[in-house]
Amino acid sequence: MVKFTINGKAHSFDGDPAMPLLWYLRDELAMTGTKYGCGMALCGACTVHLDGQAVRSCVTPVSAADGKKITTIEGVDAERVGRAVQDAWRKLQVVQCGYCQSGQIMAATALLAANKNPSDADIDAAMSGNLCRCGTYVRIRAAIHEAARALT
Repeated sequence: MVKFTINGKAHSFDGDPAMPLLWYLRDELAMTGTKYGCGMALCGACTVHLDGQAVRSCVTPVSAADGKKITTIEGVDAERVGRAVQDAWRKLQVVQCGYCQSGQIMAATALLAANKNPSDADIDAAMSGNLCRCGTYVRIRAAIHEAARALT
């Protein structure tokens, strides 16, 4: 039995501990905000927080979450940093197609939780594994800077 907390709510899983966390979130809990992109941890669409660290849920087995706190896009606004990031995303109209944006927001939130005043290089390094087919990288970076200003 694997036990963990998702967005502040206790959960347990008695299935295959090797199941990717992404499938548990989407298929078992119907939390479809976390997206399937590549299945190989290359695109970032499936990014969630595991004890505050951004991880790719498509390659993270449910067993790796045992005893840990998971935050998904559905719960990221429960904390000040997540709200600031989402507010900046809306203010600067970052989203185009939107498919990658839950992963982008989760990565940006993890960055700002660890580094309250990131440089462009810090942002580029933290966001480098998150792909955006629409090419909104300039707006993503601007929104991260906007969220950082809002948090000071």
